[in-house]
Amino acid sequence: MKKIIGIILLCITIQAQAEVKQVVIQAGGLTCSMCNNAINKALRTLPFVGEVVSDIKNSSFTVSFKPGSAVDFDAMKKKVEDAGFFVTKFSALVHFSQQAVENDNHAIVDGRVFHFLNIRNQVLDGDKMIQILDQGFVTPKVFKKNNALTSAECYKTGVAGMASAGIAKGTRIFHVTI
Repeated sequence: MKKIIGIILLCITIQAQAEVKQVVIQAGGLTCSMCNNAINKALRTLPFVGEVVSDIKNSSFTVSFKPGSAVDFDAMKKKVEDAGFFVTKFSALVHFSQQAVENDNHAIVDGRVFHFLNIRNQVLDGDKMIQILDQGFVTPKVFKKNNALTSAECYKTGVAGMASAGIAKGTRIFHVTI
């Protein structure tokens, strides 16, 4: 029995060590407080969202999450778009635990595949703010500019084109920088 409890606690600890703590979404196309309210309400409908704090002046939304929830970046982006707006910047505060990352390479973090771009090779430990660089998470101009940072086809598609190093074909890949 003690072994089972120990294994469960270890799994919970490992899960918590790579959690997404918060997301900051900057939206474009807002013209008034009613626009701001539309995005705020849309984000609150997601089952994993705990709180949304909006900053009307900067057209940004700081999103925190319910404990133990699986956070879905694509679902948040879609909610902003469904409200009639677009994402201009999407950053996530992620807690890393001794995660080695290399420029223009993939790393699996908390079940997500991150492709790090424009970074120095390093070991991430503690809370780090990362920015998602994928299409729809930045402006088209920024997306096009960042295309020069990698020759990997996954940057254009957002998914793995073929299986490699523990990443199955078709797996969602988030392209990020620190």
